[in-house]
Amino acid sequence: LKTLLPEHQGDGEYERTLIEEARRASSFQHRNLVAVHDLRLAPGVYFVRMDWVDGADLAALLARGRPSVPVALLIAEELAHALAYLHGLADDAGRALGLVHRDVSPANVLLSRAGDVKLGDFGIAKATHLADITRGAARKGKYAYMSPEQVTGAALSARSDQFSLGITLHELLTGARPFDAGSPLETMERVREAVPPDLSALDVDED
Repeated sequence: LKTLLPEHQGDGEYERTLIEEARRASSFQHRNLVAVHDLRLAPGVYFVRMDWVDGADLAALLARGRPSVPVALLIAEELAHALAYLHGLADDAGRALGLVHRDVSPANVLLSRAGDVKLGDFGIAKATHLADITRGAARKGKYAYMSPEQVTGAALSARSDQFSLGITLHELLTGARPFDAGSPLETMERVREAVPPDLSALDVDED
């Protein structure tokens, strides 16, 4: 179950965001996405009923150490399938929604004990064809996983999610995020510059 924090309950803007997330995500049908089943109000508090994933999030896994290379690549491949589905969604008239998740990061990736990999938390996703065009000016999401477009406030596209997936894969393979710095401002500056990380020491032949 997902609901708002007590300090945000009753706040119209936060409630509209939660309702929009539930409305949008309820139409998603993909094995690598956390399914949303319904939205309810009881009593006076909105909550969303979603899939129960028996496991933990990827951030918790990384806190215990990086996975093997094959497991890291499998997780990234499954997330890529989820993003390909999201980015390919269209409305009833066949027009591309231009959906951008905007927060692809380990905390939003759930891993089940049975081996499922599921991307969740669509609360800050936006569809670019809407009047409220997707922009990164609000700098939502987590600084270290942002794309250059997000930190500069430019319009976002599917490429922004792909960049965040690349950062996540880098962390899975090396145990470190490529643009981390001493402060959020320094981190965002490194993201903006997007200097490719040195992966020459990475051993990808691990069995």
